Amino acid sequence: MSFEFLTPVQDEVLAYVEQLPDQAIGKQVAIHSVEEGVPSLEKVSVAILGIAEGRGVFEEEDRQLDFAEIRKSFYGLYPGNWFTSMVDLGDIPQGNSISDTHYLIKEVVATLLQKNIIPLIIGGGQDLVYAQYRAYDILERMVNLVNVDSSFDIGDTSKEMTNTSYVGKIIVNEPYNLFNYSNIGYQTYFNSQEEIDLIERLYFDAYRLGEVINDITVVEPIMRDADIVVMDMGAISSSFLGGFKASPNGFDGREICAISRYAGISDKVKSFGIYEFKNFENEKMAAALIAQIFWYFIEGVNYRSNDLDVKKSGNSLHYNVPIGDDILSFYKSNKTGRWWIEIPFISSGNNKLQRHTLLPCTYDDYEKACNQEIPERWYKAKQKNEV
Repeated sequence: MSFEFLTPVQDEVLAYVEQLPDQAIGKQVAIHSVEEGVPSLEKVSVAILGIAEGRGVFEEEDRQLDFAEIRKSFYGLYPGNWFTSMVDLGDIPQGNSISDTHYLIKEVVATLLQKNIIPLIIGGGQDLVYAQYRAYDILERMVNLVNVDSSFDIGDTSKEMTNTSYVGKIIVNEPYNLFNYSNIGYQTYFNSQEEIDLIERLYFDAYRLGEVINDITVVEPIMRDADIVVMDMGAISSSFLGGFKASPNGFDGREICAISRYAGISDKVKSFGIYEFKNFENEKMAAALIAQIFWYFIEGVNYRSNDLDVKKSGNSLHYNVPIGDDILSFYKSNKTGRWWIEIPFISSGNNKLQRHTLLPCTYDDYEKACNQEIPERWYKAKQKNEV
């Protein structure tokens, strides 16, 4: 599709980039400008995309979003030893209605997915995640969504979708392409018991904030199995966002950047979004953190190991562990030392499920299995495969 409807990057950002040293990221990104137009997508790996839409935010007035400070913060950074080719496509403007904006998001993201380009999105309300998810319909396969958020955002699916109910809409709306939903960093007091119980009944994964902070590495196998990763800015402690009125509890700057790097290093993640961007009291501080979250994601992308098909690669060790009537089959990559566990595939005619027969896990899961303890994520994935 043509991207001519996208809004070019602001002149103030372009002027800022002009003053940067040649080694800065801003000098290495092809930027959509009024003068140059939309950059070529040939051999591009990552595309930055703003979504200037905030009307789906619950109980919040209509507002225009400005990503200039984020872009300047990001472009002023220096890259690592990167080989990633990047473009900045500018912004998707507000449509006449929210549904118009959602349609444009779906079309743009779908086009980028088909070109094997990772969209790096910054936007308003998390209802926009629904459109990001629907872009995967074109791939005709089941997908895994990981949400770094203090809330589950299931909400009331009988009402109009907002940023507090988009996950519920993803679950109930056809086509049913969601295989697994994982929440990282939820805070119990922000979620009703009914929602917590529903997450359990659907065999989804949820990790409390304290659990993740205590051991950030629990995030790695979750991200390794993700197709879509999104972050709610409200998952970050307000003290790291320059006074933004969110929760005093949440991830700190180092933790959220580590989570972002785990997402980037995953061979499977094909799109990444940061949402709930608001008018921060300290705009420069919030923009600097978002820029560094993007930096760590791209850093991860540059260290991807192409370790997806570990079973067929022949470059792995295979272990069978009997537990009761089951035999758990583990694979360890000789290249990276990472672990997977095989899920029995029930042949039900649903070919969308076949790519979900290897589940990323940890050495700790293998050790637990050797001690006759069934890994929880394996049990949940097995239950979903049997539905």
